[in-house]
Amino acid sequence: MSKGRLEAFSDGVLAIIITIMVLELRAPQGMGISVLGPVLPSLFSYLLSFLFIGIYWTNHHHLFQAVQKVNGAILWANLHLLFWLSLIPFATAWMGQGGFVLGPVALYCFLQLMAAIAYYLLVLALLTHHGKNSTLAKAIGNDRKGKISLVVYVAAMGLTFFQAVLALGLLVLVAVIWLIPDRRIEKVLS
Repeated sequence: MSKGRLEAFSDGVLAIIITIMVLELRAPQGMGISVLGPVLPSLFSYLLSFLFIGIYWTNHHHLFQAVQKVNGAILWANLHLLFWLSLIPFATAWMGQGGFVLGPVALYCFLQLMAAIAYYLLVLALLTHHGKNSTLAKAIGNDRKGKISLVVYVAAMGLTFFQAVLALGLLVLVAVIWLIPDRRIEKVLS
């Protein structure tokens, strides 16, 4: 089965997710710089979510550069990932409106953890389908960044119950880790 439709569908869903998030932003009332204060939590929440969606999009793109074909299990694994990512706008809006307190931050951390697990399962489905000696397997290697990210997400989830803002700091750490370009797939393909 060709991978093109899966990529096009995923690109469309991720574009819609970003669109929904930006439509949730509300302009402040008034014209002075001081009116931005109340909307800063919403802007930070949007920025963090945009960053994560962008990271997933770029990694998804790179991942499928090393893929030749897909099967039903891969389609479902991809839908599983898109499901968790599609809930990010809800958590982003709630966190932006409610501030960085337990409930919204716990939900946000939970969704990030579930998306990371879903991405990991997608990679496993692709590796199973393409084999241990495939270009994809060589490119993924031991996936140290992916495994470290999962551990940090679990730590962030636990930390939300004690210090929600620090839990968000751990999420920012994961984003920074992934902002450093991951050239594993590019190296193998070139």
